Amino acid sequence: MKRMLINATQPEELRVALVDGQKLYDFDIEHPSQEQKKSNIYKGIITRIEPSLEAAFVNYGADKHGFLPLKEVSPSAVNSEDQNLSRQKIKDLLKEGQEVIVQIEKEERGNKGAALTTYISLAGTYLVLMPNNPKAGGISRRIEGETRNELRDAMAGLEVPENMGLIVRTAGCGKSTDELQWDLNYLLQLWEAIDRTSKEQNKPFLIFQESNVIIRALRDHLRADIDEILIDKESAFKLVHNFLKQVMPHYLSKAKLYSDNVPLFNRYQIESQIETAYSRSVPLPSGGELVIDHTEALTSIDINSARSTKGSDIEETALNTNLEAADEIARQLRLRDLGGLFVIDFIDMLSNKNQRAVENRMRDALKIDRARVQTSRISRFGLLEMSRQRLRPSLGDATQLTCPRCNGQGEIRNVESVALSVLRILEEEAMKSGTDRVIAHLPIECATFLLNEKRPSIDQIESRLKVRIIILPSKHLETPAYDIERIKSKDDDGSTEVASYNQIQNETVISPDFAKEAVPKAEQAALKEFLHDAPAPPIQNKKNSASLISRFWNKLVGPTEEESIEKAASATDTKTDETRTERPLSNRNRNNNQRNRNRNSNRDRSNNPNSKQHSDTIATATATTAKHQDQQERKEEPVIENNGTDHSEAKPRNQQKRTNRRGYNRKPREKTEGAQTNDANSNSSTENRNTTQNEPVTQEKRNTSTQSYAADYQKSITTAKAETTVPAPAEKKESSASTQPAQTKETSASVEALKAKENN
Repeated sequence: MKRMLINATQPEELRVALVDGQKLYDFDIEHPSQEQKKSNIYKGIITRIEPSLEAAFVNYGADKHGFLPLKEVSPSAVNSEDQNLSRQKIKDLLKEGQEVIVQIEKEERGNKGAALTTYISLAGTYLVLMPNNPKAGGISRRIEGETRNELRDAMAGLEVPENMGLIVRTAGCGKSTDELQWDLNYLLQLWEAIDRTSKEQNKPFLIFQESNVIIRALRDHLRADIDEILIDKESAFKLVHNFLKQVMPHYLSKAKLYSDNVPLFNRYQIESQIETAYSRSVPLPSGGELVIDHTEALTSIDINSARSTKGSDIEETALNTNLEAADEIARQLRLRDLGGLFVIDFIDMLSNKNQRAVENRMRDALKIDRARVQTSRISRFGLLEMSRQRLRPSLGDATQLTCPRCNGQGEIRNVESVALSVLRILEEEAMKSGTDRVIAHLPIECATFLLNEKRPSIDQIESRLKVRIIILPSKHLETPAYDIERIKSKDDDGSTEVASYNQIQNETVISPDFAKEAVPKAEQAALKEFLHDAPAPPIQNKKNSASLISRFWNKLVGPTEEESIEKAASATDTKTDETRTERPLSNRNRNNNQRNRNRNSNRDRSNNPNSKQHSDTIATATATTAKHQDQQERKEEPVIENNGTDHSEAKPRNQQKRTNRRGYNRKPREKTEGAQTNDANSNSSTENRNTTQNEPVTQEKRNTSTQSYAADYQKSITTAKAETTVPAPAEKKESSASTQPAQTKETSASVEALKAKENN
């Protein structure tokens, strides 16, 4: 069972987790003091143009100016009709002081400013509207197959302005034209409000702010496969409830308020899984581990077999470990939201088949990732290169600081290495001309090592260079930190020298940067809580609703002629399919019956000279009986007439066993479509009267005309013999209903007498 867990109990962090059972597969976190700026829309002013970079710097209200390259300048932003602006110079298109509407494409990272674009994208529930990019548009790459064709048909009915582009999101899969048009109307109204608000002020300001993490998670991740939405804070629950009620009312029953004493994330045992996203190494189920290291330009991921020894040989062990690593790497990329270039060092495998298996597993694990991912093949060195789009600031950028002791290096030098390095620097400073003394402030461990193990070396430097060296241990310093101070001769003013213990530096409390800065004030967008003006149209299954209405109408009035024809056509197709599947068995039985019948007829003909006369009489009686039974069954069919429409609900015949002329019980077989066609001319007057009223022949009536094969066979023989003698007039074929019972009794009596005589 898949769940969406929203933890909002702590005001400093707002966390959203997606779990499958107790397996965490996606995670998002947001700090109120560091709200996401990506996709926010600002009004900016161009401050500087750099022709060498083919870009402009834009002041949009942040401390660092944004970077706007030429390829991200839309023709509508510069009032140009040329759709290809890359052939022109940026100085001819933009001017300093020009006002533009920009959207943040990439947030600030380190010393880099935000990347901006003038191609605005407005994300809705089912669609993404690009109001100034008519060339863009289409359907999400995740939607495939027949659903893609259905969405094309649905998009054909949308009223999209000519100068705008439109993309259908994955959430729009299976939506109707009315639902897509409802979302499109909201996006068009939003763009009109943005365009109108941008003209109200002349200074840079925030026009529209992207929704918070809860709304984004509901909009991006809430699908039909999510069974529950659990929220552990009432205010967040109300926000979710209002959003679902307005936008996704069919998912409203899934939102639930969690009020148990056990914390929400501890209930589903995902706190320990979240902690793995902060660590450098990640364990694998088989005993191996991943080691993730970040560099300035890329991220390296190394797979170690460690304690993984379950394979039968080294190749199988490497394959199993690499397959587990592929799944875990894709999961860690989503949890940490890492972006950029990646180099993955898999365990070496000799078989090309195993390498392809690892590559396919990696691609399959990355399919559920919303970010755009590109992968290469495993090289001969066992390396796989890939790139991933950065959707938001990574988990490390938002929650981690650079270590003040190692400065982000991850490792520090030991005591001896630092002490020897300081000794060499002391000698270098003492060799400079005009030096009176050199003072070294060291950690206690390093100072102890120099004053004891390296005292002869210090004495030698002092005697050779005639310079005093003072080593002061400081309890406030930690390895590898130290401080060296050089005092020149001319700086000495002749004052009394201070004792060395008084020269020890006092602790200087250095506040971190975030403590020095004032609490940043959250920017207030000009457009707040811009919601849909109307609730979402109800989602219904068109086929089910149509059939429900038709069934209700048929009960009141009865089916129309077109519906009866469609029903008959579908029944005919079903009948044909059933006949085709049963035809081989029927042919075998028919051949066997014919052989037995011929064998018995020859035996009777040889024993009885009048067998031919007896068989003709039996055939005539049997055919007459079968025909009369068929007419009686047609008369018993219930017929209901409503408003002049004949709605027959005939029940299928009772398929009971009959006794053929040899005394064996056999089940009647339904006639094929070809046999029904051949017997159409010999139908009774009752059926002819029904068909003259332009009534469609339904499947039930076809079933009532079915007869046993023996009766059909004897009937055809009788018809053939009747044609060779004297053809019967038409009046005799249409016998009245009053004489039929008498004929039935006579024929049945004659059949019984002939059977008794034949048996004797």
